[in-house]
Amino acid sequence: MFGIWGHDKAAEITYYGLHALQHRGQEGAGIVISNGRTLQIHKDEGLLNDVFNRSHFQELKGRASVGNIHYVTNGNGGVENIQPHLFHSQTGSMALAHIGNIMNRDELRGQLESEGSIFQSETDTELLAHLIKKNGQKINEQSITNALQQLVGAYAFVILTEEKMYVALDPHGIRPLSIGKLHDAIVVSSETCAFDIIGATYEREVRPGELLIISRDGMKSTRFALREQRRLCAMEYVYFSRPDSDLNEVNVHTARKRMGIELAKEAPVDADVVTGVPDSSISAAIGYAEQCGLPYEMGLIKNRYVGRTFIQPTQELREQGVKMKLSPVRGIVEGKRVVMIDDSIIRGTTSMRIVRMLKEAGAKEVHVRIASPPAKNPCFYGIDMSTREELIAANRTVEEIANLICADSLAFLTPEGMEKAIVQQTTLNQGVCQACFTGQYPVKKNRK
Repeated sequence: MFGIWGHDKAAEITYYGLHALQHRGQEGAGIVISNGRTLQIHKDEGLLNDVFNRSHFQELKGRASVGNIHYVTNGNGGVENIQPHLFHSQTGSMALAHIGNIMNRDELRGQLESEGSIFQSETDTELLAHLIKKNGQKINEQSITNALQQLVGAYAFVILTEEKMYVALDPHGIRPLSIGKLHDAIVVSSETCAFDIIGATYEREVRPGELLIISRDGMKSTRFALREQRRLCAMEYVYFSRPDSDLNEVNVHTARKRMGIELAKEAPVDADVVTGVPDSSISAAIGYAEQCGLPYEMGLIKNRYVGRTFIQPTQELREQGVKMKLSPVRGIVEGKRVVMIDDSIIRGTTSMRIVRMLKEAGAKEVHVRIASPPAKNPCFYGIDMSTREELIAANRTVEEIANLICADSLAFLTPEGMEKAIVQQTTLNQGVCQACFTGQYPVKKNRK
């Protein structure tokens, strides 16, 4: 998710910002622009480069913009579910972009439908729009605050009207969101790597429970909820975010490397070489190799023209993606005892296939080390692993998983090791959400 306020090339800047965030979703993309009088939109299914061409930017003229790329969860595919969503009313228009998950959406949606609301999509994003406009309210700070206070879950929102931009983060700060500056323009992004590509400077994180109102008068900060201790999603550090991003002032590459160091301390093994699964595991593999005094080698090569398999919408596509994505380097692994570092095991698809490929390429032994704890619990906060049944570690021991993926040994990083690797880098009052690993959920559905 990306937004900018106060730039003559707002649509183009948003395009480049979204390009830096393409790893967060591959099923669709959209941009809404404000020229101060009206809002215009273009969105479609596919990768960013497939959705936009030069002619679209000749039509999308204005000094404020919000955009998003689409990551399918719970089967919500289709153009109607691609963000931003654009809504028109007699009292004004608004575009909404959102990452995360609203846990009480069914109750709120049922209530709104009973009062006459008609929904056009399956997304949580549309839910907020109906709450803002409930009873014919105008779109302003008060109606947005009232709407946000009804939500339970993990979320980051950017709302664009003809004259203002509103930015909000849930009270626990589970989803990432940062503010930057590009000359006189204000920029907001899910990850700071988008600031780098457009030449913006990082200003600060959006604070948990904070609502920002951005207009020609500048930026105003207020609160819609009491601030809780931050619990930024651990999977952002493990897998989702780019290594050149800083999340809550913690560099992702550095956090991953320290995860590898902690993993080496907890689970060393006699081996000849360490290799990482490209790309998100390479940082952890380097840390593991340095701590163990083993050589790090490029034992696996990634096809750069295949998308991320974890965020593919179906299991069939994930399996096909693994076959197309990675190739072992025989000259590196043949006859060697290989330590294969991966960032996580969710469904087991990738790990099983990679172990087999390494052994088919001549590896004598393959010892799998995972730079995160076993994922045993569903995520209710916006990551596509919503049931225990799909998680390979939910009902299996480590030994059973090792046998299933054909590994000679298997070990996971402990939750304590993970938190140490992330939190020790900052003096901020923060922790991480490890609910999918520990079952300790910072936000519960019945929370008032």
